[in-house]
Amino acid sequence: MPIDPVASATFAPTTPAAGANAKKQSMDSEVFMSLLVSQLRNQDPSAPMDTNQMISQTTQLAMMEKITQMTGLSEENFHLQMRSSAAALIGNEVSYTGTDGTAARGLATAVSYSGPVPTVTIDGKSIALDLVSGVGAVPSPIS
Repeated sequence: MPIDPVASATFAPTTPAAGANAKKQSMDSEVFMSLLVSQLRNQDPSAPMDTNQMISQTTQLAMMEKITQMTGLSEENFHLQMRSSAAALIGNEVSYTGTDGTAARGLATAVSYSGPVPTVTIDGKSIALDLVSGVGAVPSPIS
C-alpha cells in the first residue's frame, strides 16, 4: 500500500486576545517562540533541526529581548534628561520661538510635565521645551 507524502504544515498565527495591541508591527519574543515551537513540532523526523541552528535562533531571541530593554531604558533616560533640563531653566532668562515663528525672550517661572514634552512657563505663556533656543542669566538690577 503506497503512502502519500505529507503535505507541508502551515503556521496560522493566533489572533490577539481582547485588549491586546492588534496593530503590533514588530516581532516580539512571544511570536518568535511560537514560530520556533511550530518549527520543532512540524519538522521532518528523518531530518531533524540542526542543534546549532536552534541555539543560534535562541541566541537571536535573547539578543532581541536585550536590545528591546536597552531601547526602553534609552527612552526613559531621554525623558528624564528633558525634565531635568526644563527644571534647570527656572529663574533664568530664556529665548524661544513663539507660535508665530518670531523669536522672543522672557523669564522662566515654572515647568509642567503633564504632556510628552515638558512645557516651561515664560512670562505667563506655556512654551514647549523643544521651542527653547537659548538660556541666559537674569540681568541683575543696576543700583
